[in-house]
Amino acid sequence: MATLALLVALLFFLAGFAGILLPVLPGVILIWLGMLVYGLMTGFDSLSFAFFVGQGVAVALTILVDYAATVWGVHRFGGSRIAVWGGIAGLLLGVIVLGPFGIILGPFIGAFAAELLVRGSVDQALRVGLGTLIGFLGSTATKLVIAGAMLLWFFIAIA
Repeated sequence: MATLALLVALLFFLAGFAGILLPVLPGVILIWLGMLVYGLMTGFDSLSFAFFVGQGVAVALTILVDYAATVWGVHRFGGSRIAVWGGIAGLLLGVIVLGPFGIILGPFIGAFAAELLVRGSVDQALRVGLGTLIGFLGSTATKLVIAGAMLLWFFIAIA
């Protein structure tokens, strides 16, 4: 049963990593769910309550980092609150319209367009778009590191 549980968990982990790169899926939440499914299938033999609380804290941290990095990128480069929402909308629409390229271009275009509408300055809008892109890429890198640490802890716990 442990082998089947591990295979199911690995599917969740793969979907979770895809979700970190493609924001349509809830990346780290899927990784946490994979651990929970493993625990349920194995009777929680090697995974304690403290393990799941710690993993939950890691999930909350990634959500906080994701939001904070985008906001930081916009504000650090002088953007408005509307530019933050433009970056988020651009990310969602970009993935739908541009596919994988929308992950990178969407936030930039959305923040650029929103800031241009609010302030009317192309130079300012370009700076804000770049800030959004930097925040998004930094957030993605941080989420990958946290997810890697989550999985390392999981594999150490079940070994």
